Amino acid sequence: MNYNEEGIKALQEKRYEDAVKAFTEAIEQNPEDPIGYINFGNVLAAMNDIERAERFFQKAITLDEKAATAYYGLANLYYNCERFMEAAKLYQKAIENGIEGADCYYMLGKCFEKENQVKLALPYMQRAAELAPDDLQIRLSFGILLCKLEMFDLAKKELEFVLGQDEKNADAHYNLGVLYAVSSKDEEHTEKALHHLKQAFTIEPGYEQAKFVHDMVMERLRNKE
Repeated sequence: MNYNEEGIKALQEKRYEDAVKAFTEAIEQNPEDPIGYINFGNVLAAMNDIERAERFFQKAITLDEKAATAYYGLANLYYNCERFMEAAKLYQKAIENGIEGADCYYMLGKCFEKENQVKLALPYMQRAAELAPDDLQIRLSFGILLCKLEMFDLAKKELEFVLGQDEKNADAHYNLGVLYAVSSKDEEHTEKALHHLKQAFTIEPGYEQAKFVHDMVMERLRNKE
C-alpha cells in the first residue's frame, strides 16, 4: 500500500484522522524520506496545529535541503500567521529549488504587498499571471497591484479581463471604479467610475467601501454643477 497516496486522498476529502494515520505509516516505513514529513505537515496545517506542522516541514528540509514543497508548505504556514517576510524567503527558496506553477510566485508577490513593498511584489505577480493567464484571482491581484503603482492602462486591461470572464466580480468592479475615479476627471470616466462602483455594492450589498467611494464621486460631481 502507498500510504502517502492514501493520506493525500484522505486529506483532500478532509478525513484528517485517516490522513494522520496514513502519513504516520509512511514515515515509519521510510523515515528518511522527506515526502511523508511534508504530507504530515500539510495535514497538521489544515488542522491548524501550527507548531507541530512547522516541525514536520523543518524535519523534511533537514532530510533534503532541496525539498521545494517543504519550503512552500512552511511558507504558507508563516503567511497564514502574518509572518510575511519569513514566508517570502521560503517562497523564494521553493522557487530556487524548482517548484512548478504560478502559486508560489503569486504568494511571494502577496508577501511583499502585505509589507507595502509594492514594487518588489510586481515582478512576481506578473510572472504568476504569465504562468496562469486564466486564473482570475491572480489576474485580479495583478490588476490591483498595478493600480497601486498608478499603472492605470495596464491595470485596466487586467480588471477588464476579469470582468470579461466573471461579470459579477465585485472586487474587479470596485477597483475599476476607483481607477476611473482617480485616473481622470472627465465626465465620461466619472460615469464609468459610478457605474462600476454601483455594480460592486449591488452585487455585494455589504460592500461599504464601494458605497463610500461612490458617494464621494457623486459629491464631487454635484460640486462641479
